[in-house]
Amino acid sequence: MKVKTIFALALSLIFANTAAEARELRELYRAVAPAIVLIKTMQTDMVQTSRAEDQPRFTTSGGLGSGALISADGKVLTAAHVVQSADTVAAVFQDGSQVPARVITSAPFADVAIIQLDSVPKNISPLKMGNSNEMEPGDEVFVVGAPYGLSHTLTAGHISARHKPKGLLGNLQSVELLQTDAAVNMGNSGAPLLNMKGEIVGVVSHIMSQSGGSEGLGFAVTSSVVQQLLLDQKALWTGIDFFPLAGNLAQAFNLPQNAGLLVQRVASDSPAGKMGLKGGTMQVRVDEQEFLAGGDVILEVLGVAVEGDEKDTQRIIPLMRKLKSGDKLKITILRDGKVQKISYVLP
Repeated sequence: MKVKTIFALALSLIFANTAAEARELRELYRAVAPAIVLIKTMQTDMVQTSRAEDQPRFTTSGGLGSGALISADGKVLTAAHVVQSADTVAAVFQDGSQVPARVITSAPFADVAIIQLDSVPKNISPLKMGNSNEMEPGDEVFVVGAPYGLSHTLTAGHISARHKPKGLLGNLQSVELLQTDAAVNMGNSGAPLLNMKGEIVGVVSHIMSQSGGSEGLGFAVTSSVVQQLLLDQKALWTGIDFFPLAGNLAQAFNLPQNAGLLVQRVASDSPAGKMGLKGGTMQVRVDEQEFLAGGDVILEVLGVAVEGDEKDTQRIIPLMRKLKSGDKLKITILRDGKVQKISYVLP
């Protein structure tokens, strides 16, 4: 066989495989897209003022994220930071229908949450959870979400690596992450990372970027973490965003112990909101970290002191899981320099 003939045959095989893969992805997109939602939130945010002596002002602002319907009764999987301190939540489907929702379970230390829709549009099949333990670097994956609010946008790539980071990444504890080169941008948070069966193997959490846009370093919390924290058992949604204080920061805030959780924002209709927890009132920047100061600092939860390490979740979360209707969620806070104890009776 002549060299030209062999070369032509090889090219035809490459193009045939590429076309087949394109058709497969197109069909997968059509199958999963109806179950993907754009998540719209409204929350109370502080308005920056030009003078330090001005009183803090607050306004209602909107947020965007993504999510995926995972049950016929209207449960939608998303990222915790999309909905954690939201006052209102709504999901927008591919046909434009918008459905109110509420947060029912959240694990902010792992950045995963589930919201419950008030109703589910007809003829929409929920997506299935896949086994993230089977995913390896090189495996093909795709994301369908709403980057910059552009609903139902598809990006495709591969699993680049598997990570279990040590220590805190913001509020993110050491949970297993899948790294992908599929483009991820603002608004993709909470979108499903899908395998080539159209199954959810991860929930898009964050990116690493110097430009602020996609640089091929997207990270998704694995479906096995979701299964363990939210599906096999239920995590209590508290309705607060917090910033961990430890070391020099704990000393700067005059904490009576080595660590605490500085409350940033509070969802009005959440347990934290009904408990009367107060969020931050002043934007602060320390060592490249930005956060809100002026809010309550959580010192203890259910009698267990915050110590500023990963064992906090191991000590506190199991106790919170045991709470049932009629039980009291008791916390100790530092407010205006004074230690106080407050509680909330779970409905």
